[in-house]
Amino acid sequence: MAPGLLPPRHRLAGRRAVREKGETAGVIAPPPIIVLALLLSGIELDALWPAPFLEETVQYVLGALLIVPAVALVVWAIVLFRRQKTLVEPWKPTTALVLAGAYRHTRNPMYLAMVITFAGLGFAIDTLWLFVLLPVLVAVLHHGVIRREERYLEGLFGDDYRDYCAKVRRWI
Repeated sequence: MAPGLLPPRHRLAGRRAVREKGETAGVIAPPPIIVLALLLSGIELDALWPAPFLEETVQYVLGALLIVPAVALVVWAIVLFRRQKTLVEPWKPTTALVLAGAYRHTRNPMYLAMVITFAGLGFAIDTLWLFVLLPVLVAVLHHGVIRREERYLEGLFGDDYRDYCAKVRRWI
């Protein structure tokens, strides 16, 4: 069996549970919408009360240093989901646990990448407002998305998910 894959019986058990209950994680909103809403809020705040803090060259370099690896991380995580034939969207039913690749180091590489990208955009567009909103983003993702997903996945995959949580950190 390939590393990072649950045995087929567990994946089928997950599919059966979803099919019977029609359950999803019940996230408060699609995570990209949460990120976009806070990004637009930060841009609007910056338009009302500009808060630049970097020289032009520095802002783009720092932005790129965060955004490029974050985008690579989210693409890698999506590829891992596709290989498992499970859905990326947390508002849709999950059929398999992804335990390989980036998921060996963090249980939430996509959300980590979103947070890093958000910070990178704060540098790239040179506004402190995104850094003011960064803890809000982390809190909303943590309580409105991640904790709900964790309860859902624990109910769906039981001990396999609990064992995974014991070995791999939520963020980093």
